[in-house]
Amino acid sequence: MARYTGPKNRLARREGIDLGLKTVGSRAHTSLLKRIKIRPGQHGQKLKRKHSDYSIQLREKQKLKRIYGILERQFKKYFDTATRDVGNTGEALLTILERRLDNVLFRLNLAPTRMCARQLISHGHILLDGKKVNIPSYLVKEGMMITIKPKSLSLPVIKKLVEDKNPSVPNWLARKGPFGNIVRLPKREDIQEDINEQLIIEFYSR
Repeated sequence: MARYTGPKNRLARREGIDLGLKTVGSRAHTSLLKRIKIRPGQHGQKLKRKHSDYSIQLREKQKLKRIYGILERQFKKYFDTATRDVGNTGEALLTILERRLDNVLFRLNLAPTRMCARQLISHGHILLDGKKVNIPSYLVKEGMMITIKPKSLSLPVIKKLVEDKNPSVPNWLARKGPFGNIVRLPKREDIQEDINEQLIIEFYSR
């Protein structure tokens, strides 16, 4: 399974926003927020550059890739799938990304980050409709039930989140304790990240 293994704060600083790669409230997250507007590199603070249309489109694509923690080959595959959708290509792309199992686990607040969610899934801690699924990129469907294996509830990272009686989850999902349900498929208005999907469409249309 290909994944980025380099410094996460560097990615966030390159895009100038919190990409959700660090656990909120952690020391690493606090440190990131203090330096989020300083570009990485020796001359990051001094570097000023006029951005071309291509550069702006590229940065938007990179930002979306990094938010969901996927690499170029898989992202392009998702985009190609979205172009075959009868509706809006940008909305279809975002919907596909939201339906990834690792993202859903993160949205259900059953994992502090998408990367942690990916690890929990890969290690077999998650059940989908009662069956073990170890593929983070699995696309969920409406009506599916996500649960954490009973033996895994004692893990500190899971135990703390499960004990939250009022978790904040989007409207297309529902959660009670260690149980999550896909109420419906996500829509564009359910995605709160600051993403301009039209720029991504323009990038791949060049």
